[in-house]
Amino acid sequence: MLLPSVAFSGRLVTGLRCLLSVRLSNSGSRSNVTYTQGQSPEPRIREYFYYIDHQGQLFLDDTKVKNFVTCFKDNKFLVFFFNRLRPNESGRYQEHFPFLSLCGRERNFLRCDDRPLVFTHLLQGPGAPEVLGTEGARRVPELLSFCGGGEKLSVPFRPEAVYMHPASGRVYHPCSERLGGVGLVRSALAIELSPFFIYSPEGGQSGQPTHFLWAGQEHMLTNELAECFKTEEKDEAGEGGVG
Repeated sequence: MLLPSVAFSGRLVTGLRCLLSVRLSNSGSRSNVTYTQGQSPEPRIREYFYYIDHQGQLFLDDTKVKNFVTCFKDNKFLVFFFNRLRPNESGRYQEHFPFLSLCGRERNFLRCDDRPLVFTHLLQGPGAPEVLGTEGARRVPELLSFCGGGEKLSVPFRPEAVYMHPASGRVYHPCSERLGGVGLVRSALAIELSPFFIYSPEGGQSGQPTHFLWAGQEHMLTNELAECFKTEEKDEAGEGGVG
């Protein structure tokens, strides 16, 4: 393990055990949609439908039992799929499958439990500084890897930008604007990171963390991702309002 085992926030664990109380607009829904895997709506075009869960596991959408055994694990396929992932602006299945990965004449539609990009591992960056810990020198992880792609699917880790959602307790980190700018941190990794959140004495762990302790330095949290959630929730409220 790269990170120490330390007592963590009960609020975080509670939040990680449940889904977001408000379904985000970019997650999609399979209700009232019909399709056939491999269907050909026009000559020489094939369409496939996928689902990614909050652990970063990718499945064919109609897989009945979704677990580690049935998810896609081939690294080359995952890198190919997620490098080509874009918002679905094809005019087909946009409401139910908000993202699309094009592969030649194949259209791969994607819906997600929370976010299309899920950070799964902390990796040691090639230029990571060495720090002295209780077990001697070790390299500080610098990359956040997503969706099973290792270093080929990763972004620089920004400790000051880690964000804990106040309602769900889920943890997020910035990602490519192409995929909405917000990536979910899977629960196992979020629990490893949770001891490094620092809370104000007044609010304690029932409030929002104010700093993140990393590599011996306290980083003031920017909470920059909070604005992304406010915008989404505002858009959802507008869509659900009475005209």
